[in-house]
Parts: sequence; structure tokens; C-alpha cells
Amino acid sequence: MDWINYKKVVLPDIAGLHNIDVYERNGGYEAWKDVLLSGNWTQKKVVDEVKSANIRGRGGAGFNAGLKWSFMPPKKEGVPRYLACNGDESEPGTIKDRRIFEYNPHLFIEGVMIACYAMELDAAYVYIRGEYADWIDMMQRAIDQAYKNGYVGNNIMGSGKSIHIHVHKGAGAYICGEETSLMESLEGKRAYPRSKPPFPAQFGLWGKPTTINNIETLAHVPLVIKHGAKWWSSIGAATHPGPFLYGISGHVNRPGVYEYPSGMKLTDLIYKVAGGIRGGKKLKAVVPGGSSVPILTAQQIEEMDLTMDADSLRTAGTFVGTAGMCVLDEDTDIVKFLIRISKFYDHESCGQCTPCREGTGWFVKVLKKIDAGQGEMKDLDLLLELCDTMEGRTVCALADAAAWPVRNTIQRFRADFEKKITRSGILVGV
Repeated sequence: MDWINYKKVVLPDIAGLHNIDVYERNGGYEAWKDVLLSGNWTQKKVVDEVKSANIRGRGGAGFNAGLKWSFMPPKKEGVPRYLACNGDESEPGTIKDRRIFEYNPHLFIEGVMIACYAMELDAAYVYIRGEYADWIDMMQRAIDQAYKNGYVGNNIMGSGKSIHIHVHKGAGAYICGEETSLMESLEGKRAYPRSKPPFPAQFGLWGKPTTINNIETLAHVPLVIKHGAKWWSSIGAATHPGPFLYGISGHVNRPGVYEYPSGMKLTDLIYKVAGGIRGGKKLKAVVPGGSSVPILTAQQIEEMDLTMDADSLRTAGTFVGTAGMCVLDEDTDIVKFLIRISKFYDHESCGQCTPCREGTGWFVKVLKKIDAGQGEMKDLDLLLELCDTMEGRTVCALADAAAWPVRNTIQRFRADFEKKITRSGILVGV
């Protein structure tokens, strides 16, 4: 893969691209004009093109966006339909969507409009996490510019089509990133996840058909329309194509958000893109796609030659998630690291489901006991049993997201846990 000569298309190096005049001078909104005014694009053709490109959702699940769009039922007269744009981005290690809000918001807006046209939607709600105060303002300014220039609103560009975009400030909770919780929050309710079925395409916002897409996912849509599905799907990994916004954090010399093709080697991202491990230390582990995905050991990364795409990471028992990589060096206390992750999920559990509400708290208690030198070997078995009790037994996947790091970190770094237990002086079997 010639990633070194890759030319960025989502976050290109163009000064002032967040301003609509600069965006227009660089071909901005041409795809939207083509779709709406040329007569060459039916709604079905747009959906099929996006499906053919295989834009896999960048919010973590990796589902084909065009296929998701096709689930929307036929439009009924007088029944409004909505797009919910998920910019909650509250998972530790995930820092990509705010770069789009800041550097290229109009690419996202153009994607929103094309998506609304393709699914015959009346309005889009851009849900941005409450802590992103500055980025909410940036997004609102960009939307105001798009309204002023006639790309959004009533009778867009004289076409007779009317589509509106609204920015919604998030409720400051991780659970709002779950698609049904996001809809509950948008409706002004407590963000409890909904049971499915019914699915959002049948019963979404205010009981009306709704599609939920990630910010980065929608930003890819104008690129597909402009350059074609074949061009887009030729970038990166064959089964998980397109550009990725890699958010690299942790013990590296150059943390940040980097745009490169999917399927990049983890070793290239760590040692070449992010400048290697700080202080010249050795690699211990990487969490490849946000805090919820299973951890990888340095040995797995180096011996398996892993790449950042769904199929490669699946062979190592983990996921690409949001491509938010957290790099850990050899001095990392893996027990303390897991405590920190578990405390996050305990704090962010909405409390609706007993396994999640109680289980996340027990993770923290037992792990702290081990870290304090008071643990027993049976505590490791207890933690794994808790994972079994929680996984797949709640309305949403937050319990799974809390259990996966615990299960896999214990399995892959058991010696680190046993060392603290042995130091406690508690003998096995006594």
C-alpha cells in the first residue's frame, strides 16, 4: 500500500476550508448540485452507489451505509422522516469527528444533504456531545453559511426540495452515543436505550422513520458521488475500503488524528506516522479502536502483522471500532489501566439494566482490591464470570463494551494480575 504518497480527501491541506467560499472554490457542493439538479441521480441510484462503494460505518459497528439506507420504508404522504447524525463521540480514544467539525464541516453537510435526498428525508439532526462547546459553534456557523448560500432550507436551488438541518447539543453522557439513546435524548427524554425491534427505520425519532449515521460516514458520501464507488472502494483494504481518520493517543511521540487509507499496518501507524514510542521504550499493548474493543499485545501486533481493518483485526479477536488507537508502553501498569477504563463504564452506565448497573461497579471494586494488594486468584475467575453474566443480557451494548476490555485484558495479561495477587501474600487454595 502506497500510504506515503496518499493524498488526503476528507481533511485535505487547504487553508480556510471551513469557510464556505473556500470550500466552493475547491469543488465543494458540486456533488450535491449534481445529485439534485442534473437529473442523473434518482434516489435509488444514490443509495445503490453508496452501497456499492461499501462505506462501512465509521461509528464502530462497520455496517454498510448504503445497505442501512435501503432499510428505510417507502415514503408516505404527510409522514416526516429524519436523519440523526451521531457526533456524540464520547468513547475514550475517539477524537476524529471533531476534526471534521473544525476543518471540513461543509463536506459533512454536503453528505447530509445527499443522504436526505436519497432517503427522501425532511430534516437532519446533528447530535454533538455537550463537551464540544466550541465545535458546536463551528458546526452551527457552517450550517448558517450553507443556508445563506442556498444549499439547505426551503426550495433548495430552485428544485422544489426542502431539507433542514438542526444542531443539537448533547446531554453529556456516553450512553447518548447509542443510537436509540441518542433519539431519546433528541426527544427531550432521559437517554435510556430502547429495546429493538422496532428498529429506527420503522419507529425512530418521534415515532417516524429515521436513519442514524456517524459524522465521518456521512463525510465520505460526497466523495463517492463525485469520484464514483469504484474509485472510493479502491482505497485501502478491499473488504473495508476508504480513508480512515486514525486517532492515535497514548505513549507516542506525535499523538493526533491522521488521515490515511484503511488497512494500514499498526506498526506503521505507531512507528512511522506517530513517531514511535516516547522515550525510546518498548511497546506493551494497543487498544485499536476505542476503549471498548479488546486489547492487543505487542507480540500479536508484530507477529501477526495486523492491519487496521475489520478482517485483519478479527483474526486477533478484536475490532477496528472507531480507529481510535491507544498505545501503551512497557512501563504501563495494566491493572491500573483497566481500572481506569472500568471506572468510565461504571460512571457512564445509564442504570436501566441490572447486569450493567451492578456489574460495572463490581468490576471496579474487584480490580481495586487486586491493585491494592488484597486480591486472590479466585478474583480473576469472578471477573470473568461477571463478563459472562453481563454480555448479551442488556438492552444496549454498553455492558458488552465494559466486559470486553476486562475479559481480554485478563486473558492476555494475566501475569500482570497474578503478580499483584502473589505480592499480596494470599496463598492459592488456602
